[in-house]
Amino acid sequence: MTAFTGGGNSAFQPILPGFHPDPTICRVGGDYYLSTSSFEYFPGAPIFHSRDLVNWSQIGHVLGRRSQFRLGDPRPSTGIYGSTLRHHDGMFWFITTNVSDYESGQVLVHAKDPAGPWSDPVFIDGAIGIDPDLCWDDDGTCYLSWKAMSFTEGEIGILQARLDTASGRLLSDPYPIWQGTGMGAVEAPHLYRVDDFWYLLLAEGGTERGHCVTVARSVRPSGPFDACYANPVFTHRSSIHPVQNVGHADLVQTPEGEWAAVYLGVRPKGPTPGFHVLGRETFIAGIDWIDGWPHFDEDRFDVPAAETAFTENFATGELDARWVVPGGEPASITATDSDGGIRLKPLADGTPGLLCTRVQDFHWTADATIEASGSLVLRIDDRYCFGLTCGDGKVRAWAQLGEIRHETGSADLAAGSPVTLRLQSVPASSPTTPLGHGGPDEIVLSVVEHSKARELGRLDGRHLSTEVASGFTGRMLALQSTGPEGKFMSVSYTPDSLQ
Repeated sequence: MTAFTGGGNSAFQPILPGFHPDPTICRVGGDYYLSTSSFEYFPGAPIFHSRDLVNWSQIGHVLGRRSQFRLGDPRPSTGIYGSTLRHHDGMFWFITTNVSDYESGQVLVHAKDPAGPWSDPVFIDGAIGIDPDLCWDDDGTCYLSWKAMSFTEGEIGILQARLDTASGRLLSDPYPIWQGTGMGAVEAPHLYRVDDFWYLLLAEGGTERGHCVTVARSVRPSGPFDACYANPVFTHRSSIHPVQNVGHADLVQTPEGEWAAVYLGVRPKGPTPGFHVLGRETFIAGIDWIDGWPHFDEDRFDVPAAETAFTENFATGELDARWVVPGGEPASITATDSDGGIRLKPLADGTPGLLCTRVQDFHWTADATIEASGSLVLRIDDRYCFGLTCGDGKVRAWAQLGEIRHETGSADLAAGSPVTLRLQSVPASSPTTPLGHGGPDEIVLSVVEHSKARELGRLDGRHLSTEVASGFTGRMLALQSTGPEGKFMSVSYTPDSLQ
């Protein structure tokens, strides 16, 4: 398989850094397409393109209309869960779970062009659960496999049924297939035909430190399946590897007949138990078939550093694909001014609209220049966030930690002038336990006056980690309106490597 230079080893460097979990991949000719979970953020299911498996560019979102991604329950870590992206008979197919509209069942859409538009959804209400998978037999029969479960009554297991993709009707009663090796949280089934066997790939152990990949095979897509003697075939559990929680893999074959796998992992930092702040990220490994079983080669690729810096002045009237909204839609909360900048409007329920983009680096600086009023926020969700808010002649730095809201500092502002608010992630100033109390980083909250930053707060980054806040997402940089008079003139984001 081709090696690529100029970046990090694929065992340590993600191909999609930041909050990009549960990857699913397919290939058409020499083109690869990949999508990930997006949870409560809309548009849903970002989709990426590559020609070499290591350099990826976003080409849009699969679920760009609310009819495809019903709002329903907008709470954090609801929305779009694990998915499967496949190409069959000249068509791209994408199937997923919208936990915000859980009882409607799995959501199936299709498209000729993966950049869209994607079709109106077909809802499969006979398959309640998460992590749906699609595959087709040689005679064209479509098999749907999924993790059947209830968020109130618990887990059922991995089920399968034949599916009519046009109507969403199950053509057979659901039946259990392989349930894994006995670990908890068996999920994420993916089924593949490779030579004479059907291989069923699963995730087990939960998406935390015990996460792993297991595999079984059968001569039929419905089983019975024989487990691999070497299960789990991929895991970092109980290791000191800097990438943890690896699992939820999906396989793809190259035009040359070789194989690769995309999978999720996290990069915890700081003291025990380790704190991951960027969310679950997408990594890549090579796959070798040995004695009829897949073996993961994490070191196969050289992955270039992703280009994450950006400057946005909202001059075109069209938002970049990086911008997403929890609980609403970018088009409904944004208005571009003719003289430049963007205004943010409330959501339908009256709460302030948030325009968000993923944080993709460990250390970085973000500036937002604002007229009149507004906030620059770093968030995991609405209960765990740090921010700067300007208005009424003042700028205030604050932290929201669960039910506790605390102001860390404030400064007076010159009347009538735009203000630049700055958030930074910097290395912790204290060592980690037992020599100190340092977290994975520190978040510095400042106002920039005459090109100089005036610090108004410095907070432990552990508070904005998954290990503290819980959930399935990662850090997001957000703009938030605090009144109709406020306007965001520009936003810039720079990783520390470019400073």
